[in-house]
Amino acid sequence: MALDQLEEFEQHDQKEMSFFDHIDELRKHIIRAVAAVLIAAVVVFFNKYLLFDVILFGPIHTDFWTYRIMCQLSQQLIGNDSYCIKEIGFVLSNIDITGQFTQHLFISFVGGIIVAFPFVLWQLWAFIKPALNEKEIRYARGLVFFSSMLFFMGISFGYFILSPLSIQFLGSYQVSELVSNEINLESYVSFISTLTFATGLIFEMPILVYFLAKIGILGSAIMQKYRRYALVVILIIAGILTPSPDMASQIMMAIPLYGLYELSILVAKRVEKGRN
Repeated sequence: MALDQLEEFEQHDQKEMSFFDHIDELRKHIIRAVAAVLIAAVVVFFNKYLLFDVILFGPIHTDFWTYRIMCQLSQQLIGNDSYCIKEIGFVLSNIDITGQFTQHLFISFVGGIIVAFPFVLWQLWAFIKPALNEKEIRYARGLVFFSSMLFFMGISFGYFILSPLSIQFLGSYQVSELVSNEINLESYVSFISTLTFATGLIFEMPILVYFLAKIGILGSAIMQKYRRYALVVILIIAGILTPSPDMASQIMMAIPLYGLYELSILVAKRVEKGRN
């Protein structure tokens, strides 16, 4: 009984913090999150071979996992090697004296954010948790875990599906045989990191819907009502994110996006159920 009263007193004391106390508390969590990102970035920086030759440059090798799976499916389902990648239609180059070092720093920082993402979320959760009541905490339990899981699923999807398909199409595209493709290192690194990271954020859709449903802006009934329109928007987004003109690539992108939409409806229903 005394323990319960002490916990209530601590929660009440935290909720009665002044504006500047909240700012100071937020500053502490931000410092911890930034420190985690920087530490992870340093670790990533000193693993240059793994970062570049294995991960970043993986999609420009013909034996990349995605290309091997595409070739096997092509042979089994179609009976030929139409989707087998036999060569990469471009070479990477660097024309800036500081280009390689600059890109090493940039991609290390991006890698640091990705690696430290769960810890950053945990720091955010630790800051907002004292302001929630017991019921809200109960329904938000597992938020860090599920947010991190969705983010890494999105990163994996962007890296193994979107990036190789986009790189293979755009990198080998030619307006004329007189023009060869020599892709600048900065362009390649920026493209693959932006596409992969953006896909990770897109996969956070159910978490965004959770908060929108929590404050009453979005509900499951509205999402169900406009499901068919959402499907059209998803197909358009899939067409934009997959520059390859074949329908198979667009469908591969649209299926997980639509699955996220349906999952978001279930999340909104859970929020509404908890509210009642």
